[in-house]
Amino acid sequence: MILSPVSDADLDRAFAALADPVRRAIIARLSRGAATVNELAEPFEISKQAVSKHIQVLELAGLVSRTRDAQRRPVHLEAARLEAMTGWIDRYRLAAEQRFRSLDAVLERTASPAASAATTPNTDKEQQP
Repeated sequence: MILSPVSDADLDRAFAALADPVRRAIIARLSRGAATVNELAEPFEISKQAVSKHIQVLELAGLVSRTRDAQRRPVHLEAARLEAMTGWIDRYRLAAEQRFRSLDAVLERTASPAASAATTPNTDKEQQP
């Protein structure tokens, strides 16, 4: 599946939405399947209205959506948006990992002569009795 690029504004909204622990918990719950506002509100000691506002922030960020199922309005996780965010993060993670591998190689090359010099006896010095 090819994901469309995520704009800076999309990233700003999504990361701002995920900055709140209640919204992260809602995302975690929705990763197990759709749920109603009442179901999402159960573990929290906040009003259903407050949970609805958190869901609205997540909707504006494109992280969740709501559908209508008779009288129910389940909230669904938009996994494609999370995957697009992960792709954005991975670009920078992979670049950083490459820099670390390069640094490791340089350190290995510079450490090798020093390590071999430390283990090789120095024959130029006189041995003491």
